[in-house]
Amino acid sequence: MYRRTFNGVMASALTSIPLRKTNAETSSILSQDWTGWRGSQRTAFSSKTEWPDSLDESHLRVQWDRPFGKSYSGPIIFNDFAVTTETLEEEEQVVAVDRFTGVKRWSAKWPGSMTVPFFASSNGSWIRSTPVTDGLRVFVGGMRDYLVCLNFADGAILYAVDFKERFGATLPAFGQVCSPLLDQGRLYLQSGGGIVCLDAASGSTVWRSKEEKDAMLGSAFSSPFIDTVNGRRQLIVQTRNSLCGIDLESGATIWEQRVEAFRGMNILTPTVWENCVFTSSYGGKSMLLELEPADRGPWSVRERWTHKSEGYMSSPIVIDDHLYMHLRNQRLICLDLQNGEERWRSRPYGKYWSMITNGERILALDEQGKLFLIAANRERFTLIDERKVSDEECWAHLALAGNQIFVRHLQGLTAFEWA
Repeated sequence: MYRRTFNGVMASALTSIPLRKTNAETSSILSQDWTGWRGSQRTAFSSKTEWPDSLDESHLRVQWDRPFGKSYSGPIIFNDFAVTTETLEEEEQVVAVDRFTGVKRWSAKWPGSMTVPFFASSNGSWIRSTPVTDGLRVFVGGMRDYLVCLNFADGAILYAVDFKERFGATLPAFGQVCSPLLDQGRLYLQSGGGIVCLDAASGSTVWRSKEEKDAMLGSAFSSPFIDTVNGRRQLIVQTRNSLCGIDLESGATIWEQRVEAFRGMNILTPTVWENCVFTSSYGGKSMLLELEPADRGPWSVRERWTHKSEGYMSSPIVIDDHLYMHLRNQRLICLDLQNGEERWRSRPYGKYWSMITNGERILALDEQGKLFLIAANRERFTLIDERKVSDEECWAHLALAGNQIFVRHLQGLTAFEWA
């Protein structure tokens, strides 16, 4: 029996998730989950192949809307649960609700409030990291450089990691921002002033890499992902000053490329395309890096092409050798990944977009609560439809599971059903 206490809360044994009986149609919907940052594979691709041509109320209707405390965390969906986070005065809380009704299933909370610097006060002092789940446990990153592991079935806290205490690290000025990545029984995230790998079952440290020396800002904001490049599966992560590939077993650096960014604000999640890695930065440029393996020592890195466009907070998506990215100047751009050619750019649309694609179209939510449906057209920007879906700010990432779209606005969570 595995039991621990955290802040006086007794954690129960890890159990399986109770599955409710469903008809065939609902079972098909439940098989499509959204288990972490940018989806289950971190590519922002939806498994639903066909989307309607309109966002009007006859095609996209509100199922339920539930108020929550403020949060920038994207919701995650697994089985018939939807999970979100919230900041409550002196505490942070994670809440699971029924994904079809919004009825609360469980919640858990811990001390976690902090205040960001005055120059960033407009960005708010509330939880930012998007949780991740394997269906048995859910892992949540708290503002005060915490990681909390909970039983997914009932929300019992199994363990917590205080990275500031464990590594003697400085509390990050903006709080923990990186969303944890779960893979093959291990957790990877930028926290504790570096890149950290934990054993997911116990929370013990497997390795720590790329320690950051900045005493004020602390760990980087970008969330890592895992992909295979030139036959080697690796962790790809953008730190506050570089983009690198990290060995999954040892934490050793496989390759590295410096990435200039204003105040080290490397925020977006990079992407892999044909053994190359693309990234972009605020105050820097866009670049596609070509990697050449070496028999010994670090791999060589070459800039295959660069482009003057500056990405910022919005992570790009790749469709058929073309990259779509929302820029610092608020425009959507389409770049040909073969040569870096700019195919088109749109007029300004908001400060931030979270995007999901089915390979043919793109759903984008801006921070003003506007939802856009866009054709993945490499020839020209094609806006199919748009709709205001929230009067609150929407800085959290969209989630799409089955025929449901989840919008985490600043004051709550809304579930839409897409006909």
